[in-house]
Amino acid sequence: MESVSLYLYSPVLLFLIAALYLYTKERKDLPPSPFPALPIFGHLYLLKKPLHKTLSDLSKKYGPVFYFLYGSRRVLVVSSSAAAEECLMKNDIVFANRPNLLFGKYIGNNFTSIVWAGYGDYWRNLRKICSQEILSSHRLQKLSFIRIEEVKSMVKYLFKVSGGGLQVVEMRPVFFGLMFNVLTRMIAGKKYYGEESEKSEEAKQFHEIMKETARLARLTDMGDYVPVLRWFWFRDLENKFVVLSKRRDEFMQNLIDEFRGSGNKGNDKNLIQVLLDLHDAEPDYFKDDVIRNLMQTLLQAGVSTSVDTLEWAMSLLLNNKEVLYKAQNEIDNVVGKDGLISESHLAELPYLRYIINEALRMYPVARFLIPHESSEECTVGGFRVPRGTMLLVDLKAIQNDPKIWEDPEIFRPERFQEGNVGFGWVPFGSGRRKCPGEGLATRVVVLALGALIQCFNWDRIGEEMVDMSEGHGLFAPKVVNLRAKCGARTSMVRLLSEI
Repeated sequence: MESVSLYLYSPVLLFLIAALYLYTKERKDLPPSPFPALPIFGHLYLLKKPLHKTLSDLSKKYGPVFYFLYGSRRVLVVSSSAAAEECLMKNDIVFANRPNLLFGKYIGNNFTSIVWAGYGDYWRNLRKICSQEILSSHRLQKLSFIRIEEVKSMVKYLFKVSGGGLQVVEMRPVFFGLMFNVLTRMIAGKKYYGEESEKSEEAKQFHEIMKETARLARLTDMGDYVPVLRWFWFRDLENKFVVLSKRRDEFMQNLIDEFRGSGNKGNDKNLIQVLLDLHDAEPDYFKDDVIRNLMQTLLQAGVSTSVDTLEWAMSLLLNNKEVLYKAQNEIDNVVGKDGLISESHLAELPYLRYIINEALRMYPVARFLIPHESSEECTVGGFRVPRGTMLLVDLKAIQNDPKIWEDPEIFRPERFQEGNVGFGWVPFGSGRRKCPGEGLATRVVVLALGALIQCFNWDRIGEEMVDMSEGHGLFAPKVVNLRAKCGARTSMVRLLSEI
């Protein structure tokens, strides 16, 4: 009887032994990881909101390179500059891919946008278009008049609403108006923000699309990590992405059709016209879907990130008035009081640039870089990282690491006078997938902040410090929108009256 039982159960025992062997082999040389990992759900039972705090706590326990299972998806989290450098420099090509997430499928146009496309010839061609045609120094210089005009519009508006004295202004809508109009004028030669612009049906449609994109970007699709859930609970979210994707494509296609054949041969072409000229030369490559992808990505990536940076920078200045006054003195000495700051002055205003660098260090617009994924097995920190592992680089932890930055919680722009900080400061990423929009973002954000400092006196509302609470998502906007007292500086009233 016992021999029969042994005969019947031996296949089960062999299966369990084989499974245990494979599991042990799979775990060999992997980075530290919580135990246990549940079938199907992995370590999801450990992940509580806010997610960034959970990952930070796990990093403190398991070290700057640790590994966990987000459902069925392998995830590597690195939170030290050395580990980040190893991933994004030594293993740059290995981690040059993107994971297949729902957001990348629908907002990344089925993984064909420059942000979400897999590493290969197609992505390299998109990158080449961006670096040589859309975001090159030459192109940005030709379109500098748009940035200058929109910054003038911003200070003119603030001068009007301040009415000659200190008036309370909510700054986030002001920053949104600036960035939306800079980018939409670059792309299509149109303004979509402001009293007159917003009356058009096209502008209303554009605003609705942008708001819905931002809303869905904040949501997590658990179906990306536990695929079986998508069939039961997350189909509604995917349907919303499908509808939004269709609306985005239709809106951008209408703009392309509007400019197709317009015959504009001047030097002030918008970016759609530039790409349509390339389409005429190479119709098989510069197709409409490529043009749509590039323009949508520029809008999506360029607006909210710059708005967040400006809001954090102004909040920090209001809580550190000595830095604000030092920046005003620098601008007054370089620009004078008879003209408005321009991009030609920026090279002579290092302290102004340091302020933006320090704001990006303390409050990066995303706590983690956009996820990467390994295309083959590699080694990080002496540990084996399997192929297909999603990489999360904890930017917030790295840029606020006391081992790199003395007193990291203190706002001190002067620290950037001290030279190269290497991988202690990588707000735009690094390597092949580094953000190609860094040049544009730096130009417009530094110019806008400089104009606000030059033209106006600023003060907090009441005696309390500006609330610096951060959002709980993987992106980190301020919880409380910045409201501040704004009034024209006496020395600038005449200039502002003439703008």
